[in-house]
Parts: sequence; C-alpha cells; structure tokens
Amino acid sequence: MPPPETETARWFRAEIQPHDAQLRAYLRGSFPAVRDLDDVVQESYLRVWRARASRPVDSARAFLYTVARHLAFDWLRRERAALFAEPPAAGLWSVPDERSGVIETVCAREDLALLAAALLALPPRCREVMMLRQVEGLPQREIARRLGISELTVQTHVVNGLRRLEARLRPGSVGKGRP
Repeated sequence: MPPPETETARWFRAEIQPHDAQLRAYLRGSFPAVRDLDDVVQESYLRVWRARASRPVDSARAFLYTVARHLAFDWLRRERAALFAEPPAAGLWSVPDERSGVIETVCAREDLALLAAALLALPPRCREVMMLRQVEGLPQREIARRLGISELTVQTHVVNGLRRLEARLRPGSVGKGRP
C-alpha cells in the first residue's frame, strides 16, 4: 500500500500540474531559444514545491509562471555568456532592498532580467557602445577613441540602441523576439 499523500502533494497535484500544457506552450512561444524546455519545467516544479513546503503560495499559477520565466531567462543568459561578458559595472545596478516584500523583489529581479535580455539582443557593436555609454558613463569621445570609431558612429549606436531597447521593453513586446 502506498504511503498517504501529504498536503503539499495534494496541493501540487491540484494547483500546479493542471497548468503543465499551458506552461510548456507559454515557454515555447516566449522563449523559443530554450532548447531544454523539459529541464526548465521540471526545475520550475521543484522550486515551486520547495517554496510551498516552506511557506504558503497565494497564486500558484502566477508563482509557477514567474519561476519558469526566471529560469528561462537564466538559461538564455548562460547560453549567451560566450557572446557577452558580464559588464564590469554590473554591481552598480540597483539591488532590491532586502526588506522589500517578495512581490517587489520578484518584480525588480524580473525587470533586471528583462533589461539584460534586451541588452543581449542588441548587435554586438551597438551593445558594446551602449554598455560603455550607459553603464560605465564614458563620454562619446572616449568611446570613439577606445573603439577606433568616429564620435558620430558612437552617437548613432547610442540612438539606435536606445530605440531598440525601448521597443523591446515596451509593454506587450516582451518575449516577442527582436524588435
């Protein structure tokens, strides 16, 4: 005779498992570059299970999708690491206040992940110029000197980069691929 089902197991079966097909469809549509979709889904289930075991989860579906989205972004970030080194000034980006609630922390991390994904989507030279200008705060003249390009080219990359970031981060455009 199998052991009795725990409360967490009943909750998981009733609140999480019914979303499996929709979650997979969402991940396939929003993150087509993620090749290990099963791994993302399984890791999402594991993290939701662990979270539920330690504290109540208000909205199971929303929490599941948030966890899966973060894992998909993490996967993409690792895959693109060879193309893009972490910016040296990454420590200057704001870190969520430890006293913030869970929702605020999740939102702040999600915003940072969306910005990182948008930066990764820029063409390599444009991304390099944007990082030097917007993150490191270098003047146009210094960027032009470092990269061996004209100041006008630097300005063009900044304008184009800002346009692409704005288009990619515009509400309703996230997960739609390249703008």
